[in-house]
Amino acid sequence: MDLQKAKGTIYGLAIGDALGRLTEFKSLPQIKSAYGRDGITDLPDPALYTDDTQMSIAIAEALIKAGDQDIASIMTAVRDEFIKWRHSPENNRAPGNACLTGISNMEKGLHWAESGVTGSKGRGSAMRVAPIGYLYQKDPDKLKEVAKSSGICTHRHPTADAACIGAAYLVKLALDGISPDQMIPELLSFTKGISREFDNAILRIEECLNWEDEEEALKYLGEGWIGEEAVALALYCFLRYPDDYKKVVIRGANTNGDSDSIACIGGSISGAYLGVEAIPESWINCIEKTDYLGDLATRLAVKSEVVNG
Repeated sequence: MDLQKAKGTIYGLAIGDALGRLTEFKSLPQIKSAYGRDGITDLPDPALYTDDTQMSIAIAEALIKAGDQDIASIMTAVRDEFIKWRHSPENNRAPGNACLTGISNMEKGLHWAESGVTGSKGRGSAMRVAPIGYLYQKDPDKLKEVAKSSGICTHRHPTADAACIGAAYLVKLALDGISPDQMIPELLSFTKGISREFDNAILRIEECLNWEDEEEALKYLGEGWIGEEAVALALYCFLRYPDDYKKVVIRGANTNGDSDSIACIGGSISGAYLGVEAIPESWINCIEKTDYLGDLATRLAVKSEVVNG
């Protein structure tokens, strides 16, 4: 049981999300005006996360219940956890319309394969799949099936499929300890044939990864409101700082656009790659529900023993 990597993944996404929550919807000049020349560099205490983490938690709880079962059972558990979240009083952190619509459709009785918003490729299906990447690290076919199924219940678009499959697979690659310089070809091989838009977004990372001006590189990759851009921006942040969790999420939070999702996805990859020891202890202590998050990671790690043998 690799508890350190499980905690790295869960705390990694939640803390990245909480850091980016403070800068979402702000341009880089606005961020620097509010936080200084270097932008935001530290968490408040307490640090609150967003719907990105709340939905990741819902998926993790569903996988703990049913992750060793067939896709119908897994998605029944996902549906139930999503509906529970939809009605939670804590669901007050600007959740996306596609997510809410898809969940509402499932609650009305529509099958999860038909409940998602047709044509929606927002980042909402990609931001929440890190637990899938963790649990099915050793079963990539199941990873792909569960990631796609968890995505189409709210977002029905091939590019959204590729983004949520890709985000989950990047966590798996990080857990495998694959060399960062091999992540892009491995990712594109796994998502081949799903979405040319996604492929092109990821290939743009190679064009700008070594630019001296990171802000220009980020601008080149987009703002992260759509799935392929969110994953590309998160992967860029990780590849710039593969050995430094703190720098990954700070870079993700100091971006134009959807900073919380970028830092959340980037944080999950970095946390999976480096383990929880790489995350500042002070940040773990001030993230909301820190004890619950640690327990969730522990239960997910226990479930992985059942799934992976």
